Amino acid sequence: MDPNDSAQTTGEATGTVVGRRKAARYIVPVAVAGVAAATIGLVPALANSGDPDLPKISAQELIEKIAASDEEQLSGTFKISTDLGLPLDGLAGSFVPGGEGGDKDGGAAAPQDKLMELTSGTHTLRVAADGPERQKLSILGDASEYSLIHNQGEVWAYDSKSDEVYHAEAPEGRDGGGHAEKAPKLPKGAPATPKDFAEQALAAAGDTTSVTVDGTAQVAGRDAYQLLIKPKQSGSTIGSVRIAVDAENGVPLKFTLSAASGGKAVVDAGFTKVDFSRPAASTFSFTPPKGAKVTEADELETGKDEHGAAQKALPGQLAELDGFEGLNVIGKGWTSIAEIKTPGGKGLPAAGSDEVPAEAQGFLDALGDKVTGKFGSGTVFKTRLVNALLTDDGSVYVGAVTKDALVRAADAAAK
Repeated sequence: MDPNDSAQTTGEATGTVVGRRKAARYIVPVAVAGVAAATIGLVPALANSGDPDLPKISAQELIEKIAASDEEQLSGTFKISTDLGLPLDGLAGSFVPGGEGGDKDGGAAAPQDKLMELTSGTHTLRVAADGPERQKLSILGDASEYSLIHNQGEVWAYDSKSDEVYHAEAPEGRDGGGHAEKAPKLPKGAPATPKDFAEQALAAAGDTTSVTVDGTAQVAGRDAYQLLIKPKQSGSTIGSVRIAVDAENGVPLKFTLSAASGGKAVVDAGFTKVDFSRPAASTFSFTPPKGAKVTEADELETGKDEHGAAQKALPGQLAELDGFEGLNVIGKGWTSIAEIKTPGGKGLPAAGSDEVPAEAQGFLDALGDKVTGKFGSGTVFKTRLVNALLTDDGSVYVGAVTKDALVRAADAAAK
């Protein structure tokens, strides 16, 4: 097979295949690797010699190994470091849900609040999984622990620092007994085997991506191949993605995302300790401690919809995005840019107005660069990975691309 041959792989087909890969449903690095493998083209290359000394393998064979991974039981310690280049120190309390002074919908134990903390800094987690019905994630603090537990149809979250508990029913996809429903039948034309999946992934994005098996490594005491994914296109803020894949069972053990600008990794996440035997059933048991404040998910309902069903509260940020007129994707591959029209064509509120609190204005000024072009004027909000241009007439251009690429896209759209 010519790896540069084009192939049309629908999002529905690849999404279904990724969903069928058992390991990808349970642990962070597998899920990330699934997204990477399902959305880019991979160029076969033989592994370099390294330590440990493992048999040579092609990129296609390694993707097949990831796709075929069926590990359902594991436990271990996981470390994640994230550096998006955002000036969050001192501002996180005002803008990150769950921070000091933040808006804690559902209390301190609500998952949507606590998990936002993983988007900045370094964190140590304990993870455990026993099939699709039992998983546990614990975020370890200096003198506290936050645990999120899914156990057969129930979800519990507990914050030992605040002594608060959050409880909810498991998401849909369970039968009447609380057990996971069988996977839906694949649509016609969807890859049915790991080899099918790998071949379609290899051809999906043509010549925009270079992928090689770049030597070997040891992660959490296990031998692993290193899959190196790099954009061939200029203008992307992404330098490379490196995934360490367990040589025995195909489970991704470590994921590193580096910026094109160099420096510290944007995301460096991986196991420091891992065991693929079944965790004890008691790992997933939870009873709220005596005296703890318990918040039920149903208590967060804000009203009824037109059919009389309860509507769940939406975070303010998501509610504000509701009503966008549409989205247009400019370009392809790593340099794709999303063009979005804001409701009513409104741009940023004027600085110093009642719509922009002083601390919010400081946050925007720290992130933004004023730019001009054929489109008029606007502000580019930047991180080390994703940049966004908001024009004064209310158009938004966002992507993992440079500021100049955003300006060029806005200029082209203004013609």
